[in-house]
Amino acid sequence: MRFLVDAQLPLALARLLEEHGHQAEHVTDIGPGDAPDRELWRYALDNDAVIITKDEDFSLMLAVRSEAPTIVWIRVGNTRRAALLAWFEPLLPRIVGLVESGQKLIELR
Repeated sequence: MRFLVDAQLPLALARLLEEHGHQAEHVTDIGPGDAPDRELWRYALDNDAVIITKDEDFSLMLAVRSEAPTIVWIRVGNTRRAALLAWFEPLLPRIVGLVESGQKLIELR
């Protein structure tokens, strides 16, 4: 599975996904970290990537656009990188299952 990790999340999250056998890029791997959301949206569509973000804007875009990538919306407050990765890693099999089942918005709290 291919993932695109948004700018508010650490590069280490993309590397964790790769360690689990997925293709993963951080936005800074593909261009400037401040790329507009619509550009990341288009990149995800063109490359069949799931966007992982803390940005509510992607969930709002999902509600009004007919063509959409899957969005994994992380809804936790600011946390240290190690704590975020430790929290996220055990959720990965569930996330993959939800993506494979066709869910378009996966909200994690």
